[in-house]
Amino acid sequence: MRAAMVGWGHTRFGKHDGLSLEDLIVDASRQALEDACIEGSEVDGVWLGHFNSGLVSDGFCSSMVMQADPGLRFAPAMRCENACASGSAALYAALDAVNAGRCRVALVVGVEKMTERDTAGVTQALGGASYQRDERGMSFPQIFARFAQAYSDAFGDPSEALARISVKNHANAMRNPLAHMRRLVDFDHCMTVSDKNPMIAAPLKLSDCSLISDGAAAVVVAHPAEFGRFRRVVGFRAAKMVSDYLPLSAKRLELFEGPALAVQRAYAEAGIGVDDLDLAEVHDCFTIAELQAVEALGLTAVGQGGAVVRERQTERAGRLPINLSGGLKAKGHPVGATGVSMHVTVSRQLLGEAGEMQLESRPKLGLCLNLGGGAVNAAVSILEPMKA
Repeated sequence: MRAAMVGWGHTRFGKHDGLSLEDLIVDASRQALEDACIEGSEVDGVWLGHFNSGLVSDGFCSSMVMQADPGLRFAPAMRCENACASGSAALYAALDAVNAGRCRVALVVGVEKMTERDTAGVTQALGGASYQRDERGMSFPQIFARFAQAYSDAFGDPSEALARISVKNHANAMRNPLAHMRRLVDFDHCMTVSDKNPMIAAPLKLSDCSLISDGAAAVVVAHPAEFGRFRRVVGFRAAKMVSDYLPLSAKRLELFEGPALAVQRAYAEAGIGVDDLDLAEVHDCFTIAELQAVEALGLTAVGQGGAVVRERQTERAGRLPINLSGGLKAKGHPVGATGVSMHVTVSRQLLGEAGEMQLESRPKLGLCLNLGGGAVNAAVSILEPMKA
């Protein structure tokens, strides 16, 4: 057996006026400790996933976790940064430490406070995750517009599928009380350029873009020798990470090769295939990323994802429900929190604790696909309930 998650916490995602980065860290950390029924003094190490890149002035924030519980004082703490996969980077680092026997119990927190800067400031900060030699000054909508254009050139216009993904994820968010945007959108709105749905970076409209959000999520990770004292455990059948070239020009953007390879390696480690999965949370920072994730998961061949979406295979009652939380598109995307949030969301589904989001037939296997940058880093976890 390997290290597993034994408790978690999750703030609401959204615009949190009056709440600082530290407030969000403390809230999620306290929730996770309480959920695991442990004190801070029982934690052997702390990992914080946080992108920042100028979003806030706090450049050294790993020890802010200690404000959650005085017992955490003097535990080693470190910050992990891997663009939008910073949360998964922190979680995987903690898993490695626990599996190596360096820790018995670890606390992992993912967080971002994005709304202290205006849209232009956030755009500039996020742009730091691109290849500065060639891509300086490009926004991330422009970066993922390159993916969408490459996909369109190779396989045909994906606009209809992108609109349907947006409609689906907004509908799913209506069941998620922690989601940033609990508001329905319709297909015609998402298909049409308008004052309310302007073109952001052709062919991506506003309805194709994720949100600027504040929020945090946290998990407690424990060594197998400790499982007996926890009331429930969610384990990792697989946890694989792949990093690809940073420059967009070095990759065939329509193929989503890094994420696809990470998924394949995770399936191999878990001894499963796509049809064994019951749900997935994937990184839809832009709707094109979810369309390409559908293909990376193996639901269909590359270039054929639009048919899967049109056939509603990824909807709540479909073959593989994707982003029941609303995804980054509607749940929100506080960058450093996203990877940890995915793991909390899937864990709650696997244990029947997802409230209105809960699938009617309790799932047995769930997947998380968290991306960093322009599909540069891909972290894939396959989770299963071990003790409920």
